[in-house]
Amino acid sequence: MTYSYDPSKIGERGLDRMRFELGDVFVEEPEKSAYLSDEEISVALESSASWKRAKLRLIETLLRRFSYEVDTKVAEADWKLHQRVDDWKAEYARLKAEVDAEEIAASGALKVGGSGRPPCFWIGQHDWRHRCI
Repeated sequence: MTYSYDPSKIGERGLDRMRFELGDVFVEEPEKSAYLSDEEISVALESSASWKRAKLRLIETLLRRFSYEVDTKVAEADWKLHQRVDDWKAEYARLKAEVDAEEIAASGALKVGGSGRPPCFWIGQHDWRHRCI
């Protein structure tokens, strides 16, 4: 497994941008600080229909990985690891809503007869000068 990050490639839709958006940029000691390997990110990007869908899948794996972590207190040290899961859950819910809305709109489920419904409201609808014939 490899772990790489090049900040100069953030503008391109690829491995480095996904690492940047997920905040998984500490790759000097990957076994201690990196969440995902290059291979995991690459496969998610290649096998997903969209960028957001790939990001959603990667966040889902992070939630599963972090779900085993518990809060720990040893003498003076106190680690509240559940807070990390809460942040990922919020991001997952936000992104899931966006992806679902985009997929419904793209599927044509809201269209009737392939042409789409006429609008319920239009500009000047209540204008007394407008005649409906």
